[in-house]
Amino acid sequence: MARRGGFPGGGMPGNMNNLMKQAQRMQRQLEEQQKALSEKEFTAKAGGGAVEVTVTGEKMLKAIQISPDAVDPEDVEMLQDMILAAVNEALGQVDAAMQSMMGGMTGGFGGLGF
Repeated sequence: MARRGGFPGGGMPGNMNNLMKQAQRMQRQLEEQQKALSEKEFTAKAGGGAVEVTVTGEKMLKAIQISPDAVDPEDVEMLQDMILAAVNEALGQVDAAMQSMMGGMTGGFGGLGF
């Protein structure tokens, strides 16, 4: 009587083994790249360099430098806007680096939805 379902011999086929090994390798690569990204710093400027911020790859604000010329007690809103613009630009750099990293990792899966 013929067996239904399963794999001959009850084990995984070679293709499944290879796929599992490839997934484990990709997992290690992803972890290594995430670690490298977390150690990177991203800097952005606003207001012609009047405000400069640095964020880590983990999206933590590390430093803010404000030129004394940017501090106008009569126009605090302008300074606030420059800080926001610089922070958002730096965070955008982190996002772009992360997307680039993920694009390289999932490139081999094409239409599988990864």
